[in-house]
Parts: sequence; structure tokens; C-alpha cells
Amino acid sequence: MPQSRLTISTNGPGLTELTDRAAAFVRETGVEEGLLTVFVRHTSCSLLIQENADPDVRRDLETFFRRLVPPADDPSMRWIVHTTEGPDDMPAHIRAALTQTSLSIPVAGGRILLGTWQGIYLFEHRSRPHRREIVLNLMQ
Repeated sequence: MPQSRLTISTNGPGLTELTDRAAAFVRETGVEEGLLTVFVRHTSCSLLIQENADPDVRRDLETFFRRLVPPADDPSMRWIVHTTEGPDDMPAHIRAALTQTSLSIPVAGGRILLGTWQGIYLFEHRSRPHRREIVLNLMQ
């Protein structure tokens, strides 16, 4: 079962596309048909399959999540207890809980079967830069 690990450096909150790196991994394995699992090994970021054609989609998603779950120092978030790692940590955990840490993508003809406008993204929820580890696993 082919497996690889990617390290992605983030610059704070936002979406970082990793579609090309996942596609290259699948090509390099030589596997024609299977299922690609993409898994992020952290609890304050997540993974998304989202449109990759119009950057406005990414900006709107980031704005939505900031409005949905503001930082812990926002007056609406006074109920948060976990604040030892900063005002962005618990909101990041909440955002990650609302999204996903693992994706499953079919592979056929040696290619990931994403739709025309779909891309794979790491969604960073913390304010500071981080190095995130992603595991790619291809089951035949």
C-alpha cells in the first residue's frame, strides 16, 4: 500500500491547495485504480475539497468561518474555557470539528477523480504560521 507524507507550511489562517502534490503522488505509485486517503495529523486545521477556479470562493469561505467562529477574545466567545494556547486555539479546534481531517478520493486510470473545478486544500485555522503534516495513503 503506497504511502507518503507531505509537510505544508502555512502563513496563518487560509486555504493552501495541495491537489498537484496529491496527483503527483498517485502518478508516481503507478497504481491505476484505488482509493486515495488524505489525512492531516493535527487538531487545529482541516482538509477540504473545494472549487479551485475562482479565488473569491476561498476568500468567502475564510470570511464565513471567521464570522461563524470568531477568536476566543471576541465578546461572543466568553464561554470558552480552553485559552492556554492563545485566543485562536479553541476556535481553531471548533472549525476543525466542523470540517474534516480526512478525505477519500477515488483513483482510476492512474489519476485522482476530482471534478473539473475541485481542488484539495489544507484549511489552516490558527493565526500563526505552522508546519502541518499530511499523510497520503493509496489503497488498491
